[in-house]
Amino acid sequence: MRAVEFSEYGPPGVLRIADVEEPRPGPGTIRVAVRTSGVSTGEVLIRSGGLPDGIPGVFPWRTGFAAAGVVDELGEGVTGVRVGDEVFGWTSTAVRGANADRTVLTAWAPKPPTWSWAEAGGAAGSVETATRVLDRLGVAAGHTVVIHGAAGGVGAVAVQMAVARGATVIGTASERNHAFLRSFGVLPTTYGPGLVERVRELAPGGVDAVFDCAGGALPDLIAVAGDPALVVTIADFNAPAYGVHLSHGAPTQDTGGVSVPGADPMAVHALDLAVRLAAEGRLRVPVAATFPLTDVAAAHELSESRHARGLIVLVH
Repeated sequence: MRAVEFSEYGPPGVLRIADVEEPRPGPGTIRVAVRTSGVSTGEVLIRSGGLPDGIPGVFPWRTGFAAAGVVDELGEGVTGVRVGDEVFGWTSTAVRGANADRTVLTAWAPKPPTWSWAEAGGAAGSVETATRVLDRLGVAAGHTVVIHGAAGGVGAVAVQMAVARGATVIGTASERNHAFLRSFGVLPTTYGPGLVERVRELAPGGVDAVFDCAGGALPDLIAVAGDPALVVTIADFNAPAYGVHLSHGAPTQDTGGVSVPGADPMAVHALDLAVRLAAEGRLRVPVAATFPLTDVAAAHELSESRHARGLIVLVH
């Protein structure tokens, strides 16, 4: 089968389509014939060598964390899902490999019928990240939350999930994306100089939490929040120097999908929540662009441009 991998850190050109053996599902996991898979900022950082922890460190490294497809094999102990079911979910953080013709999912949920394959392909990672951070910040009804980088792949999902919790959401984005954010019930503003003053004008009573999806603005975001403990970033590796929590990584227990006893509670919580919100018409998954699997380098180039509004998805 085909799989995207690289054997050295570098620009998008280091990516290649390799012919590899098909994976097999272990206990509590499923294998899917992949229809679509995501290209996330985190995956692009790994390929470029931009993560401070030096992931992966062992080559060749197969890319891709989130995927959607049709179940074609079940691991031992899996219940509640059958061969032929349409699902979306994520792979093991240690193995990845979602950008391939077949992949093993460690957490999954039924693909919402209102979502296209493109929407489902990259959704799981953004849903998990948004849920993890909003939960850590305790975002709830009546709160005001600032989401920095609100039009990106994670941001566009996070603003909807925050609105669904009953929060007032202020989202930073370029002006060309303000109408897009308003369609989700977000109060948009631009980033850059004057951010603190603009947010205070929109939220004279103050804000309860700040979710940084873009990086590069922690001093201003801390000033907006009034306390670094009220800020969580997924994008700024300087966070510890400011006393800000850097949140990264999927659930630590890479065993079991949502229907398997012992599945990671966060996997169940995040994916089930996404399915429910999608059914209620309260969660759309904006897709910035789709690329054939063979054009994965172009997909990474678009991600690096930081101009994508929504998710970047590979079509298999």
